[in-house]
Amino acid sequence: MEKISLDDEFVKLIQDNEKIIYKVCSVYVTDDNPIADLYQDVVCNLWRSFAGFRQECAASTWIYKVALNTCITGLRKYMKRPQHVSLAALTAHLMETDQMDGTIREMYRLIRRLSSLEKAIILLYLDEHSYQEIADITGLTPTNVGVRLVRIKEKLKKMSEN
Repeated sequence: MEKISLDDEFVKLIQDNEKIIYKVCSVYVTDDNPIADLYQDVVCNLWRSFAGFRQECAASTWIYKVALNTCITGLRKYMKRPQHVSLAALTAHLMETDQMDGTIREMYRLIRRLSSLEKAIILLYLDEHSYQEIADITGLTPTNVGVRLVRIKEKLKKMSEN
């Protein structure tokens, strides 16, 4: 029986969960922080912490947590910089957005306007995670997750009406 190396195990884990990483990154995209950069930062942080992953939770839960923390931290860093619009980044982002269905595109546009924590909660909810799983990832209580979800849904509804 062939022993799988740590590198091969990591690559397989990333391949199996790349949709999760892209989904999280897509919500935190900015002109100065394109999805490719976010994805690369997430994968780097996953690699740095991979040896310490004790598998006390599902790999997908761990990946969500690292991805969310990486994207939120990256967003905070970029928000401190002076803002400018890169035409290349804008074009790439618009091309990605055009490929999405109109309803989904509108939903993601509204989600991008939420706070970092609200984005994380609604993203996990849309990915059909239980309140307990969302609580484990975000550090909230399951009850608080439920309350926040109701408020986020109301907020999104009001935003879509405007």
